[in-house]
Amino acid sequence: MKTRYVLPAVIGFCSMCVCVDAAETFTTSNDGAKAVKKARTLADFPVECESVAAVDGREASLLPSGHKFKLVWNDEFDGDRLDETKWGYRTNFWGRAAHWFATPEDNAVEVKDGLLRLKLVKRADGQFVSPQLQTGEVVWDTPFVHDPKGFWPLAKREKPKFMHRYGYYECRCRLQQKEGWWSAFWMQAPMQGCSLDPRRAGIEHDIMESFAPGEVIPHCFHYNGYGAERVSYKVPRVKRNADATLALDKTQYHTFGFLWEPDGYTLYVDGRRHGPKVGQGAREAVSQTEEFILLTTEAKFYRQNHMTGPGAPELEAALGDEFIVDYVRVYDIVE
Repeated sequence: MKTRYVLPAVIGFCSMCVCVDAAETFTTSNDGAKAVKKARTLADFPVECESVAAVDGREASLLPSGHKFKLVWNDEFDGDRLDETKWGYRTNFWGRAAHWFATPEDNAVEVKDGLLRLKLVKRADGQFVSPQLQTGEVVWDTPFVHDPKGFWPLAKREKPKFMHRYGYYECRCRLQQKEGWWSAFWMQAPMQGCSLDPRRAGIEHDIMESFAPGEVIPHCFHYNGYGAERVSYKVPRVKRNADATLALDKTQYHTFGFLWEPDGYTLYVDGRRHGPKVGQGAREAVSQTEEFILLTTEAKFYRQNHMTGPGAPELEAALGDEFIVDYVRVYDIVE
């Protein structure tokens, strides 16, 4: 059974941007001159999803209209612990242990009352950590080993728990409430950047990234690795993330959807299409290979090597804060 979804109230964009497929709106000064663009709100974008009861007794999914879908993978977090047949911990970062990523021993992950809670915690040595969960792994994260009897530099890798190509990927979650750390729902390919053909090597799909409470930056796509050859694009198509940062009510749950088709990507927030379908524009590409899912949090400042020693004031204030996930669901497009 399908019903139209009543959308929650949205605060609106916190900066100035208009998506390229929407009409531009300007404010006007007292003398009639054209001034800066007026930021649009999510309510200005079209409702293109329908509420579909996918799992008995749980919140309905918001599925794009015009397609038929089949649920092929999901986690409703109904148990009393993390389902390790579906999720693993990301504890390495580009070949070395990541001291700012939580391990199972940090007790930073809790599954209770049908919710997954990812927490910012502080170790006894003063190190702040938070969890990164994934259904696969990037080969470059595998720790390097020195084998005097051979030449292979990588340790034994784990078999992926879930990989998929194309379809609709959906997460309903409540964003972190305090400054100092961030949350994300995204995808990667195991061999990300191994080839300059992103169709084969895969593309990082940043479906939701929140670097500040109640704020979500544009949906970003990265390919050709993360060095000099990296190429990135985003939707809405803006030059700066600040030009299209979306402000949402941080106290409410929001649904983020990603429609991945062979010819492009379409993004949705709370049942509304957020920008145009992308993937065929200049310097844009679409992955044609299987990828895995990540639910991650991260204490800030690690990129500047600030994650050792005394924590930043905002981290102290955020201690115990949570990024809460209601469900993650993956659908195939069947028609």
